[in-house]
Amino acid sequence: MPDFRKITRANMKSLVDWFGCYDAVAETFNARWGGGSSKGTVSKKVSGTLDWTVADVVALEDAAGRYPVTRMLARRLEDRPAVDAGSLLMDGSSIAKESGEAIAAILAAEQSSGADEKAQAIKEIDDALFALGQARVRLEGLSGAGW
Repeated sequence: MPDFRKITRANMKSLVDWFGCYDAVAETFNARWGGGSSKGTVSKKVSGTLDWTVADVVALEDAAGRYPVTRMLARRLEDRPAVDAGSLLMDGSSIAKESGEAIAAILAAEQSSGADEKAQAIKEIDDALFALGQARVRLEGLSGAGW
């Protein structure tokens, strides 16, 4: 998995370089959000001592008319699993059903020496994991968080 902090730092450094100096970046922040930013703060963010904030990203990208960090974040959503139609109540029901089937299959595999029962248990575990994943994606979508 890529290190998004390093990529964000590199993209923000590129935007800072576009402005030409730390004073110009600090004044861009101050003009957009009010006072409080200084050349020293920008220097610490460029060096990695401080992290960039969402407000910093918005201010610099809007001022530069380039959106490298926003595009990077949007690309993260392309790999996000789709949520089936339904509800959390349906997800909970599916989790209970699939988990029960997985438990029964695990117990059957324990009592058997055959590969078929073990394969069935693995399939039922995968079904239960899928049901759990669907509920997680739906909950994260409700809270605005990513997978």
